[in-house]
Amino acid sequence: MAFGFFVKGVIIGFSIAAPVGPIGILCIHRTLTYGRITGFVSGLGAATADAFYAAVAAFGLAAISRFLIADQYWLRLFGGAFLLFLGIKIFLAKPGQMDPNHRHSGLGSAYLSTFILTLTNPITIVSYTAIFAGLGVGAFGHGMNSAVKVVSGTFIGSSIWWLTLSFGVGFIANALDERGLRWINRAAGAVIVLLAILIMSEIRF
Repeated sequence: MAFGFFVKGVIIGFSIAAPVGPIGILCIHRTLTYGRITGFVSGLGAATADAFYAAVAAFGLAAISRFLIADQYWLRLFGGAFLLFLGIKIFLAKPGQMDPNHRHSGLGSAYLSTFILTLTNPITIVSYTAIFAGLGVGAFGHGMNSAVKVVSGTFIGSSIWWLTLSFGVGFIANALDERGLRWINRAAGAVIVLLAILIMSEIRF
């Protein structure tokens, strides 16, 4: 039974991570620009944040949940502003500024940036709460052991998606020349800027 909760967690984590949003576009860009490892590590940052929110929902940490949801406006404002900054930076970047010899030097910042950006969407807790309540996980019926299994599975499932995405996109990178990378920068930067504007335009104080 416990293994069944783990498998369900893997499926949930993969399904929630799979829709391509601003984090996905950012990871795709980093994979094409800096390589598969940087793209995957960026995805791990998002997977860690997903696991954190899954834990808050599964263990019934109501105080943390209420605090994050109550302050979601400021978190989303920060996340939107951060995305806007990244989008502009990517749009203006020149491929020649990205030395392949230093592709893996910023793994820490790649991980941290996507971790923080994913945390700026605390409404994810609501999704996990609804799913876990339906499964009767953790605080909703089957005890803490089930919560540990499903949260662990959520992280693994999300990580599998980011591994699949980064290594799949990595096959395209070798076929791109400097001109191709320049257009990738412009397209990715423009989409991220647009998404950042949409996020901030939906904020209501």
